[in-house]
Amino acid sequence: MYRNISLSSKSQGLILVPIHAAADGQAPRWPKSARAHAGCQDALGSGTFMAEAGATFTVGTTHMLVGLGPVEGFSTDRMRTVGAKVGRALVKISASAITMHDASSWGIDAASKRAMGGAFAEGISLGTWRFDELDGSATKRDARKAKLTLWADDAAVREGFAHGLIIADGVNTARRIGATPPNIAHPAWIAAESKKIARNGKMKVRVIDYAQARKLGMGGLTAVGQGSAIKPCLVILEWIPRKTSTRNKSDHLVLVGKTVTYDTGGYSLKVNNGMKGMKYDKCGGAAVMGAMQTIAALNLQTRVTGILAVAENMVSNDSYRPDDIIKLHNGVTVEVTNTDAEGRLVLADALSWACDTIKPTAIVDIATLTGGVGVALGHFCAGYFCNQPDLMKQVEESATSTGELVWRLPLWPAHQEFMRSQHADIINSNPLRSAHPIQGAAFLSFFVKSEIPWAHLDIASMATAESNNEVTGAGPTGWGVRLLIDLIEQRR
Repeated sequence: MYRNISLSSKSQGLILVPIHAAADGQAPRWPKSARAHAGCQDALGSGTFMAEAGATFTVGTTHMLVGLGPVEGFSTDRMRTVGAKVGRALVKISASAITMHDASSWGIDAASKRAMGGAFAEGISLGTWRFDELDGSATKRDARKAKLTLWADDAAVREGFAHGLIIADGVNTARRIGATPPNIAHPAWIAAESKKIARNGKMKVRVIDYAQARKLGMGGLTAVGQGSAIKPCLVILEWIPRKTSTRNKSDHLVLVGKTVTYDTGGYSLKVNNGMKGMKYDKCGGAAVMGAMQTIAALNLQTRVTGILAVAENMVSNDSYRPDDIIKLHNGVTVEVTNTDAEGRLVLADALSWACDTIKPTAIVDIATLTGGVGVALGHFCAGYFCNQPDLMKQVEESATSTGELVWRLPLWPAHQEFMRSQHADIINSNPLRSAHPIQGAAFLSFFVKSEIPWAHLDIASMATAESNNEVTGAGPTGWGVRLLIDLIEQRR
């Protein structure tokens, strides 16, 4: 990995020659750069290099052939994968600067070239990142390379490079926060990291601490976190652009992230090693933190507030219990049937507080909420719920554009009735597993005012990768940052 990846001010370093594979086993298509260089001609003519997506072939010390795969189906998703594979190849040879030749062929117009350039740069940055902050004296892994600079022979592609690197930096921030272990990343640490992001991005930040949350009636947030020695909090990051478009003057989007820094399950204790990996239960909040960093870095012209509902779900004599009845911020009473259904409790208070205090024009929450969404949809996409057609369209378009795919699940009045309690207004989890991923969304719907457009993203199956994928590898993926940024850019 590199300490810094940036856009160069000029053409320099290793020349990358992008080449599309030919159909039916024929020789790859030769761009001008390859035809002009004898070594490249030899590699292509010999059949050694067939230009599969992400394949690389270094020619001497000056050129690297980069496979793009066939022209058919060429997309930003594939380009992101190509960038990740190229990045890892560059690390191996300790390249410090690259120039992309023939980049003008990456699209029919400037917008498509920018998109391809952005995806390629994202791939390089995401594919070469790893969590190395806790490498110790016994590590066998290589230290970071100093830097890598990128250049392309097309101005639109260079613009894409610059944009993609900023996006990827936000994603990698989310991955870093997700990967940080619970003995470090507790609620107070999240608050401190949020303040750093706010300071660097010239944003406002506010922390509602445990005592204040209790006074505000946040019974869900305080109940979940009261068993921990490090008490819960609500963190509010506010981006107010200096300049907004006419369309955006009244727009105020709120992003809410579930930030459970560790989830033991509480008294509904996770068993059979089910607790392993629960540091990743903060990945929704990590995505919001990464998105807020990126919003400021891109100087987006939409007002955005990020809210982190931060708690550690621990077991102690002070922990909340099954059968407890608690009152949440909007006065709704909840019978606790399962202390391991804690994420919806902390989110509920954050959503209600946002509706009453901020009065946003739209809310998007993102959370590792239910294991059931993974059973329903696997690791192929996130499940989402939305109460308004325009926001629904925006979410789906951003999902398609960024490759962070979603599938909308139903949320009907019958689902809300399914959450009714005998002894309180609602239960936090129905003992019947029926419609398990929908139960979480149905619960949250009691805490969002019906007139406010709202989307809920359940990323439990997408926040981490169990095995190496082609772009981010195993571990935290930073899923959601790209989608949220694209969604905000749409609202300009």
